Amino acid sequence: MTEDFSLQELSRLRADFPILGRVGRGGKPIAYLDFSATSQKPVQVIDAISNFYRTSNGAVHRGTHLLGDESTAAFEEGRSILADFIGGRANEIVWTKNATEAINLVALAMRNVSLDNAAKPSPVKLAAGDNIVITRAEHHANLVPWQQLCAATGTELRWLDLHEDGRIDCETLGVIDEHTRLVAFTHVSNVTGAVSPVESIVSRARQCGALVLLDTCQSSAHMPVDVRELGVDFAVFSSHKMLGPTGIGALWGRAELLSQMPPVLTGGSMIEDVTMESSTFMPAPERFEAGSQPIAQIVGWSAALQYLSGIGMARIAEHERILTSYMLEGISGIDGVRVLGPGADKERIGVVAFAVEGVHPHDVGQVLDSQDIAVRVGHHCAIPLHHFFGVRSSTRASVGPTTTREEIDRFIDALGQVRSYFGGK
Repeated sequence: MTEDFSLQELSRLRADFPILGRVGRGGKPIAYLDFSATSQKPVQVIDAISNFYRTSNGAVHRGTHLLGDESTAAFEEGRSILADFIGGRANEIVWTKNATEAINLVALAMRNVSLDNAAKPSPVKLAAGDNIVITRAEHHANLVPWQQLCAATGTELRWLDLHEDGRIDCETLGVIDEHTRLVAFTHVSNVTGAVSPVESIVSRARQCGALVLLDTCQSSAHMPVDVRELGVDFAVFSSHKMLGPTGIGALWGRAELLSQMPPVLTGGSMIEDVTMESSTFMPAPERFEAGSQPIAQIVGWSAALQYLSGIGMARIAEHERILTSYMLEGISGIDGVRVLGPGADKERIGVVAFAVEGVHPHDVGQVLDSQDIAVRVGHHCAIPLHHFFGVRSSTRASVGPTTTREEIDRFIDALGQVRSYFGGK
């Protein structure tokens, strides 16, 4: 059994995050329970970015001077660091500005090759009668691009449905059939916190000859992720969810698939040769990385990945499992609060969305903020999933490696008072 953090270890960990000392509007240190939206950054990440700009800033793959060489080395080393973290290879890492762009990169590459009558046969090319499968639990970033692709190519969009608690219903796996070209789904829901049945979905996709894309935005900072063990073909990652900076994400794809995908953005840095009539492109991953790159952000993300590895992802998962159980137990004792998702800590992480009877989520958020507790309010870019639960929006509390029981106690106490602010019992 993996051990939880000791109080001393957790205290040392929290000392690495300067923002956790920030005092809120109510005069107390902010209890940050919004890791699902964005993670806070340790000083190791902040210093890595600052030191890069102070000492090594240069353009990558351009010139032969020292600063350019150092920037290029850091840029390419980042691929290896991320690849090691997720069980891939460096030549399978494509830098993007976020996970949303990574998903769109795959969708647009599929669009380009599908609409090009002269294109060579490709495993990502769509034909008449094909379909793409997602789930009802998707973030808009893993829903809208596929809607757009299907509209452009005449492909059918299908989806796996859900159980009452928001978990994916494997009885609906039959929508994946011999005409399915891609199954795209979230590893963990950003609303319910439920972990998807990856093995069952991948097995069905393989039986039908379909490719699989996995959205890891809500899993890769909270549990071990190994893309080859998961058996998927593509996976997308977001730095700012993983203690890293904003403005940088990545697509991991099997090398043989990336090599058969056309570029999406074109311009500098991804060219083999150019004439006035035509161009040829570099191999993957460089062919997908047109223009100037976010080098400092890659340096910062690399530091974040090394920081997470130093703690141990299995230990983080166990720490957050204990906190999730503690939070769910506390919420269950408050009248008028309904959890949108599984009420137990099994096969879920510390993402807990809920509705408070008779109180709008924005009002819930403001009451909690007045007591210096930071949570997320709104539809969390998952409107269809909220419609499934019969609500338009919700409040969401989410934990991370620095979260303490004391912060959850403060949250539960404040949540218990919310309805009384608005005349409820």
